[in-house]
Amino acid sequence: MLEIRHLSYQVSDESGEELGILNDVSLTIADHRFVVITGPNGGGKTTLAKAIMGLVKPTSGQIMWNGEDVTGLSITQRARKGISYGFQQPPRFKGLKVRDLLELSSGREGLTHEEECQYLTRVGLCAADYIDREVDASLSGGEVKRIEIATILARGAGLMIFDEPEAGIDLWSFARLTETFRQLHDEQKATLVIISHQERIIDLADEIVMVDHGVIAQHGPKAEIFPKILANTVSGCSYMNQG
Repeated sequence: MLEIRHLSYQVSDESGEELGILNDVSLTIADHRFVVITGPNGGGKTTLAKAIMGLVKPTSGQIMWNGEDVTGLSITQRARKGISYGFQQPPRFKGLKVRDLLELSSGREGLTHEEECQYLTRVGLCAADYIDREVDASLSGGEVKRIEIATILARGAGLMIFDEPEAGIDLWSFARLTETFRQLHDEQKATLVIISHQERIIDLADEIVMVDHGVIAQHGPKAEIFPKILANTVSGCSYMNQG
């Protein structure tokens, strides 16, 4: 279970004035739930996700994972506890091959070729075409994102966080990512937290969290929150994409 207790994060502007990016955020996510965090740009969604992963150090509050306070732990320590993060724009690693990343992510040497192929197949990549490729600029954005998801699968994370995985990828890659997320949820082996504006991803969720101005504006089951989002779309004032 993920518990966020009264989390706040402030930064100072050029004049020294404190700006609240997150303001007393509290949120509980049960095991094996699929939760989509959505809301207007600049509302604090990514900052919240980065705080959970340890990429941002909150000003105050606590982050609990499976009953343990991980607020003061490093990124590496949180990863060892089973927390993972997929970037909106995944890094590229010139000189490292896909098989190297999969082995590093798994945390053990001697990952079998069959296992490597299974991880890549699950994200819609032909292992024979990708296993020995470098993770460099020769790969498209969609390819790098799917490789990143494959590394998270190899890690066996209990909490998988993805920041707008649909951003900058083609429609085929987006469709494959959506199916991968659906399969992950159906397996009930991990808790999924995805930041997204895409209706097709939001529609997969068990719960929807709307973050705006650094606070949780709404949180509830999809059946309760999704109709409100659709109503905003119809009225022309939504931040959601229907692609």
